[in-house]
Amino acid sequence: MTVEHIWGEYRASLQAFLRKNVSNAADVDDLLQEVLIKTYTHMKTIKDPNQIKSWLFQVANNAIIDFYRKQGREAALEDGELWYAQDEETIPSQLAICISPFIQALPQDEAEMLTAIEINGETQKSYAEKHGVKYSTLKSRVHKSREKLLGLYQECCDFTLDSQGNLMEYKQKPNSCNKC
Repeated sequence: MTVEHIWGEYRASLQAFLRKNVSNAADVDDLLQEVLIKTYTHMKTIKDPNQIKSWLFQVANNAIIDFYRKQGREAALEDGELWYAQDEETIPSQLAICISPFIQALPQDEAEMLTAIEINGETQKSYAEKHGVKYSTLKSRVHKSREKLLGLYQECCDFTLDSQGNLMEYKQKPNSCNKC
């Protein structure tokens, strides 16, 4: 089999396959040309002529994968170019200033637990073992303490959340907060 014969038989179906996976027509043409070049250079490695079609489509699939990998690397932005990487202080970092006073406003055992877990980064599992508490019981206590902590925040501030529950903005309630 010659390259011309193979290309005449499979070119249209390869092009349709590439179009299905790549939206830009110019990119499809470039990828089709890559497949043709690989067909020309590696055709002699194919021992069984019945395997040509599957080999061609594997080459085309690999070309698509390489195309998207290359495109992803070229599209990489520097941190300074990203809108969220600006020096502007985030809402969670603004509220983090108040976390210690709010935690200290909780009952002592809850304050110690949340300080160890939330501030000092101790795992819940190690905290449970260290204090002789069942892990499932501690998870429940942490959850309840976090809810109380949220309640303290909500006494001082009004929060706006997006549809996924992410904090979008907050406003401090007038004359309601003296913890931070």
